[in-house]
Order: sequence, then structure tokens, then C-alpha cells
Amino acid sequence: MPRATAEPRRASDQVFSGLLEALLSGRYAPGEKLPTQRTLAAEAGVTMGTLREALQRLEQMGLIEVRHGDAMRVRDWRRHGGLDVIAHLALSSGGFEPGVLGDVFEARGLMLGELAALAARRRSPEQAARLRELAAAVSHAADERAAQRLDYAFFTELAEAAANLVFVLIMNSIRSLYFQHAERLPVTAAHEELAPLYVEAARAVEQRRPAAARRAVALLANRQREQVEAVAR
Repeated sequence: MPRATAEPRRASDQVFSGLLEALLSGRYAPGEKLPTQRTLAAEAGVTMGTLREALQRLEQMGLIEVRHGDAMRVRDWRRHGGLDVIAHLALSSGGFEPGVLGDVFEARGLMLGELAALAARRRSPEQAARLRELAAAVSHAADERAAQRLDYAFFTELAEAAANLVFVLIMNSIRSLYFQHAERLPVTAAHEELAPLYVEAARAVEQRRPAAARRAVALLANRQREQVEAVAR
């Protein structure tokens, strides 16, 4: 495992990232014992306290099992991992993993399309108005970063309008990942070209046309996927 340095991230973040990559890459197999904490700390060149911070994060993610008085064991991330594992898989070692990235955008497109259809059936007048305002604002966004904030706000509002708590919580859970990797996942790189699709989706939701809302959002999500894949190549 690479030794931690003081910059640009906290030492515990670096240790966490190094161990996480080792787990996801298969360096440590499910059920395998990890080296002792003292060994891991020495390899990383950090204090025991710093190492324990990193291990606690991995335990919270369900990737390792820590028992008092027993060795730490690796858990199968495919069985126990959650959404917080996705970004690390898609962006492993600082680069894109096309297969995982494709899975992410496939799932994203399907989810957003269904959100739009549900929103068209369940939205309130206030939510329809808010979606219309957000959609109109995309074309006037000052830059790509501002457009990304509008994109997230639009789909969050869509989840609220769909009146499904699970979708709302999923949007909440991916917020930090979305903005942490925003520069490397340019879903609004050509926001002026994408703007009419936001407007079309908002109009379909307002007019209570589920099929039209699903089509508009699916097309928008597909265009965004193409932009990200172009950068990944």
C-alpha cells in the first residue's frame, strides 16, 4: 500500500483510498484476513489513530469486518457494498472504468425515465412550476458548473414530484459523489444544446403525459451519457 503524504488530502483519506482500491481490485479476497493494524500502519507510514479512521470508514461501508480480539476480515463488496462504492469502481486508479461507467449510466437512465413518468402522474402545481423554472434556467447557466447544479436540482425536484421516498433518498445519497466528481463527469458540458430537453421533460410533466416525460428524460440521459463516454475514451 502506498505511503500517505500530507498533501493534498488528509492522511486518513489517502490510507482509506489505498485500502479501498486493494479491496475492490481483489488484492484482498472475500473472507481473507487483513494484515494487523500495526502492519498496515507501518506500511502506510501513519499513526495507529490515522489507520483506525480509515478502517472505520471501510467498516461502515460494509467492506471489512472488525471484531474485538480477532483478525479483520474482508467482506464481499458485491454482496455488502452500497452506492458509495460506485464512484470508486467507476473511477478506480484515477481513470474511468468503461464497463462500470456504462452500468452506472444505464441504471441512471432507467431510474430517471421512471422518475419522470411518476412525476407526470403525481406532481403538484408547485412542483410543475419549479421544474419549468429549473429547465428554463439551464440554457442561461453562466458555465458548466452552474448547469450541473441546475441539473441536480432538476432531477431532485423530479424525484420529489414522483412522491417516492426511495428515489428521494437515492438522490440524497449520491449528492456528494455527484459534485465531488463533477469535473470528470461532464453531464452538462453542452448545456445549451441539452436545454430544450429539460424544457420538453418539464412540459410533459406539467401536462401529465407520463410516456412523453419518460421519453424526454431518457433522451436527455442518453445524450449526457454520450458526453461522458466521449471524455472517457
